[in-house]
Amino acid sequence: MAPRIRVLAALDQARTQYYHFKAIVIAGMGLFTDSYDLFCISPVMKIFGRVYYAPSGSVDGSGSGPGVTPPAVVSATVGVALLGAVAGNVVFGALGDRVGRRRVYGACLLLMCADLAWRIILMAGAVPAALTYYWRMSMPETARYTALVERDVVKATNDIGRVLADLDLAAVAEEEVAAAALSPPPVTTPPPPRPSYGLFSRRFVRQHGRDLFACAAAWFLLDIPYYSSTLFQSQIYRPWFPPAAKVNAFQEAFNVAKFQAVIAVASTIPGYFAAMLLIERAGRRRLQMAGFLLMAVFLFALAGPYDGYWRDHAKTAGYIVLYSLTFFSANLGPNTTTFILPAELFPARFRSTCHGLSGAAGKLGALVGSIGFLWASQQKDGAAAGHLPGIGMMYALFVLGGICLLGLALTYAFTPETMTRSLEENESSVQAQSQVGDGGSDAGNGSDGLRFHELNVLMEAATKSPVSMASSHLSMSPILPHRMSL
Repeated sequence: MAPRIRVLAALDQARTQYYHFKAIVIAGMGLFTDSYDLFCISPVMKIFGRVYYAPSGSVDGSGSGPGVTPPAVVSATVGVALLGAVAGNVVFGALGDRVGRRRVYGACLLLMCADLAWRIILMAGAVPAALTYYWRMSMPETARYTALVERDVVKATNDIGRVLADLDLAAVAEEEVAAAALSPPPVTTPPPPRPSYGLFSRRFVRQHGRDLFACAAAWFLLDIPYYSSTLFQSQIYRPWFPPAAKVNAFQEAFNVAKFQAVIAVASTIPGYFAAMLLIERAGRRRLQMAGFLLMAVFLFALAGPYDGYWRDHAKTAGYIVLYSLTFFSANLGPNTTTFILPAELFPARFRSTCHGLSGAAGKLGALVGSIGFLWASQQKDGAAAGHLPGIGMMYALFVLGGICLLGLALTYAFTPETMTRSLEENESSVQAQSQVGDGGSDAGNGSDGLRFHELNVLMEAATKSPVSMASSHLSMSPILPHRMSL
């Protein structure tokens, strides 16, 4: 097993401070902006129907009901948005492993600002993206990407020294030198090549294919019922608000948004906090299984008596509570863990790509759920205008519950636990495989001579303050050990 890079160990053991909170906010605002972009479609479709389509029940505009966006247009709009998310996950995920997380995150935020700024409702989503762009650009690249992918331990140490106030660079360097002193004397050898296998090579499939399948499949199965449930909201909030014909376009859109906010405050946000409290106790795998199971239970509780009771008692408290608990269960389990597991299962040079592929699978599930549920939930003998007959709401909910049980079974069979697993273990397993398969070359750390030479630079850097290290821009390239970059 290759020795750990101690600056990364120091990063893991550092006390919680301002840098960590800033990183949490930046990561969270990216997810916030993404979710806003997708979930604001429902109220926007209400306005589109009022503005661009003839009143319901009329072709020439003489009907009394408000205009409604045709189902085909809704499906196309949702589908295009989700397909764009699929492409973005794949493309920008791969770029994250090629040019770095920091640059790609900033580029994504700039694109979202430009794309959202065409209407007032959508433009609001550009505000957090613009603010987050500045904060992310002011932070350095992640230390693991710099140390393990760019293979520049000195730069990673300098970057972390600038943002973590209590990191003792001198102590880290002394530990590195002490560890190097116990290793065989340095020899002059050419620097080893980068790991020889690529994405979707046989070795990648053998070492990481199972984990990638587990992450992508779980995310796909989660988003089918999760996004379907957002469309199911219209069956719940409709009895609580005035008919569309009695309110204007803005009031109708506001009522939809208000109901979404109530559901978020009452169920989705508490679900995330519950996950935060339990995830380091129960583990990722168990929490994901529990979430899938609870989602299935509550969906079946809605489905079983739907035709016989819930359809005519939509204003009862039990109906709304069961619906809210499906979102609580999702965020307690798989809607949290599906973001975490891809970040903890793969080596640094594949991590962004695999996370992007998993997220793309999730958006494909959202596409299936959003469009499929919109049509499948229609009654056989009473489909709404513009819809084809479906299997009915009760059977559609049963299907969603069954998908959750499939997600539970898949998690049990394929998903590993990562609660006590260090990110460096992913690198060590790859390095060990490289040593066996490539005649002993260590693609992760380089030769002993290279490592010893790098430690000398690290010791010099440790005698300076983080600010002076940053200003000197002195780094050692592990690819070309005799070339200094200034």
